[in-house]
Amino acid sequence: MFFLRKRYAVLAIATAALIGGIAVLRVYAGTAQESAASPPVPAAAVDVATVESQTITDWHDYSGRLEAVDQVVVRPLVSGTLTTVHFTDGSLVKKGDVLFTIDPRPYQAAVDHAKALVVSAEARVAYTGSDLARGKRLLDNNAIARRDYEEKRNASRRAVADLQAAEATLESARLNLEHTRILAPISGRVSRAEVTPGNVVAAGAGSVPLTSLVSVSRLYASFDVDEQSFLKVVNPARVSGDREVPVYLGLANEENHPRPGKLASIDNTMDTSSGTIRVRAVFDNPDGSLVPGLYARIRLGGSAPHEAVLIDDRAIGTDQNKRFVVVVDESNKTAYREVHLGTSRKGRSVVETGLKAGERIVVNGLQRIRPGDVVAPRPALATEPPKLASNSADNS
Repeated sequence: MFFLRKRYAVLAIATAALIGGIAVLRVYAGTAQESAASPPVPAAAVDVATVESQTITDWHDYSGRLEAVDQVVVRPLVSGTLTTVHFTDGSLVKKGDVLFTIDPRPYQAAVDHAKALVVSAEARVAYTGSDLARGKRLLDNNAIARRDYEEKRNASRRAVADLQAAEATLESARLNLEHTRILAPISGRVSRAEVTPGNVVAAGAGSVPLTSLVSVSRLYASFDVDEQSFLKVVNPARVSGDREVPVYLGLANEENHPRPGKLASIDNTMDTSSGTIRVRAVFDNPDGSLVPGLYARIRLGGSAPHEAVLIDDRAIGTDQNKRFVVVVDESNKTAYREVHLGTSRKGRSVVETGLKAGERIVVNGLQRIRPGDVVAPRPALATEPPKLASNSADNS
């Protein structure tokens, strides 16, 4: 009886285990069916661009000020009463134009007086000359003493010297008379008249200026170049004697740098306090829009044109102190790639190492993918502005 009960117990346990196993199998089977029925995760859609190379020139940007090539402070060379101002304030004048007139009458009188002295000296020279010739004949005939002859010769020499002095006085008087008409020493734009007619002006470097005059056909732009750029760009041009370094200028209200120029001078000393050296470029000013003192944006060429790889700045990721891009291979699989960047221009950066032309990189959608993912690439829309004319600094 005991063995019969034990057999029934074992049979019950086995039956329960069989039922539980069947239930478990049904659960796994249902899970497998559900997994087979669910669709796979789609590949992330990203914007992809092909890396391109382009001929560029490295540029360095600086700030400076415009300066006149020629600048003159006009002062009187003779004293007198200012009678006339011959220009309008701020007008353009040509070299030789009359700017001011000082009362010429005292200086005309001085010229007339000097002329009279010259005439008198010429008469004295003629008289003493003939007297010397007569004395020479008498001396040859032993009719006069040699002492008398020497006195006649000395009088003739003094008369010639007096004539030269009178002629010099006349020339000085004529110069003073010419200086009563104050002429423009250069062509350019004149400032306002600092002295009005009726005032007495004095001559000399310490006198009150009458006006100032600056040239406008060409202007300088002065700017400070840092030491590294000087050693890399400016100094080689200075040493070789070839200053044909491309340089462009833009005013504060102008886009880009539309005005070409050339280097004019390089200072002879580096400023140790700022670590810069003064450089000056010259620019033509045919329309007169350049004015001394204006703020100038200078772009200096740093290299000869060369091929470089450029990528959209949107494709660049940051990993601590590193820069990277995500490359997409032929099977649309992504890979991490560290890059070393150069200068940036118009929303694109120069890649010095890490990429080559023809490779594809992710431009938009970096936050949705990881290296090794398979992506669904689509062409990225270009965001760079249209190219400029080939002679502009901003075309590179």
